Amino acid sequence: MRKETVTYKQVKGCSIKADIYYRGKHSPVLMYIHGGALMFGSRSWLPLNQVELYYEAGFTVVSIDYRLAPFTKLYDIVQDIRDAIHWVKTDAVQYYEFDADRLILMGGSAGGYLCLLMGTMELKPGAIVSFYGYGDILGDWVMQPSEHYCTRPIVTKEQAQHAIKRQAVSEGDWERFNYYLYCRQQGVWLTEMSGLDPSKDRSLLEMYNPINNIQNNFPPTLLLHGDQDTDVPYGQSVLMYEQLRKSGISAELITIHGVDHVFDQQHFKVPEVQGAFQRTIEFMKANS
Repeated sequence: MRKETVTYKQVKGCSIKADIYYRGKHSPVLMYIHGGALMFGSRSWLPLNQVELYYEAGFTVVSIDYRLAPFTKLYDIVQDIRDAIHWVKTDAVQYYEFDADRLILMGGSAGGYLCLLMGTMELKPGAIVSFYGYGDILGDWVMQPSEHYCTRPIVTKEQAQHAIKRQAVSEGDWERFNYYLYCRQQGVWLTEMSGLDPSKDRSLLEMYNPINNIQNNFPPTLLLHGDQDTDVPYGQSVLMYEQLRKSGISAELITIHGVDHVFDQQHFKVPEVQGAFQRTIEFMKANS
């Protein structure tokens, strides 16, 4: 299994990259979108043991970066994801003979949110896999100060701003987590990430809220979530699952009991998690 790193988009000096693990001719494509609250993280966050799992299942794996907030706002972040999908379907396919029409989107946390959001847009994947993602960015869980994060030492605005660069970046280290911590402690993540005021710009924000935009052509969706998640509430996946089913969309929810956020990495070898991965592969094969 060989990794190739390519630049799929260049914006004002910011190179946005993707790692490609090419499985071979006519293979379906799994595009992975990393988490990090849209503020930190990178394509390298997809662990190699998961890459190997999907690769052995027959998928070409494409793990992408995108520009990060707060310097880059939600509109442009979403455009990066749309451009990545377009790049896979039009440009990358000229160099790799995979089957770009058999595209599945997978993401964790904020990456799961972006996957769900793409299901509401015109350039859709064939299916979506969301690990502990969220479909409602207008919910109290993120619009109000986080009870969980407020138990940590309070991050000042000055400390938060020190953690970020005042320029476009598409890879963010863990120092940037302090900015996210500040946002969750103050209940301002949505404003800082989008550049919009929820009280004045609600109609604009609803355009980026998956739960408000489910139509009958939304792709089949698999949601996986730990029921003890302290970052993204388990109820976010329950809510999305129920709304998808109500709308007549093929959807499945896998609950991992007793685990927190990022269970797929922290508890990879646990039998219940391994079983969830096997079901994920079955779902992807059935929908690609």
